[in-house]
Amino acid sequence: MRTAITSYQFGERAKSELIICSQLAMALSGFPEPEREGGKRMLVMMMEIVRSETEFAEKSTGRGEFRRAVGLTNEAIGNVESMNLGNASLKLGEAISAVTTAAQEAWTVLEKHELL
Repeated sequence: MRTAITSYQFGERAKSELIICSQLAMALSGFPEPEREGGKRMLVMMMEIVRSETEFAEKSTGRGEFRRAVGLTNEAIGNVESMNLGNASLKLGEAISAVTTAAQEAWTVLEKHELL
């Protein structure tokens, strides 16, 4: 039961943060050239923080979906660093799907036990 609660919390938080990263990646493509390098550095730092939190979620819950999201976030970071922002958004979308699966499965367990 405890794992379901933490999986749900971590999943929902990671989903929100990954959505923000994806939106920022798409916004970066519209930045004027002189601002792109600084924007890219800030976005990579944010994505590294989200990756770190997702790693913590995986270690705390043992859920493979979080591990998958970490790998996909790593790929997205590489894409942002090379300014392949469309592919970065695709990888972030896959990571969002992975953490959403963890949260949804936890929700089902919590609902079954009438905790939600």
